[in-house]
Amino acid sequence: MLSNKAKYGLKAMLHLAEREGQGGILVADIAETQTIPKKFLDTILLEMKNSGLLHSKKGKGGGYMLARPAAKIMVGQIVRILDGPLAPIPCVSQTAYRPCLDCKDEKACQIRRVMGQVRDATAAILDNTSLIDMGAARALPTILNYDI
Repeated sequence: MLSNKAKYGLKAMLHLAEREGQGGILVADIAETQTIPKKFLDTILLEMKNSGLLHSKKGKGGGYMLARPAAKIMVGQIVRILDGPLAPIPCVSQTAYRPCLDCKDEKACQIRRVMGQVRDATAAILDNTSLIDMGAARALPTILNYDI
């Protein structure tokens, strides 16, 4: 499940992507517009900056801005930075693998096989969806009574 930290991080990054090229955006503006607690957002944005996805500037005209084009920032990167591995169980993680203590034969484990497919499907979507793609999806009309 996506944590509030990752959800807020995605909302903040989308906010910055929508204002790409407009200079620094103040944390207070993002927090108010996106209804995110400012202290929590400060922590999230600092983590994103330390991971290389954001730049910040102090003083007049300062604030946060994307470190690279929104089309090159993938949702999977953001989720991994803020929530860690995408894998639902550690034995299928590609970045934080750990064997399950209760598993006698990892290769024959049916749970591992299915959870590996879950990880792969999740990664396929998140690693191929950019901030631009997410913003474009919000502009699409509702289809078959499902919000996109």
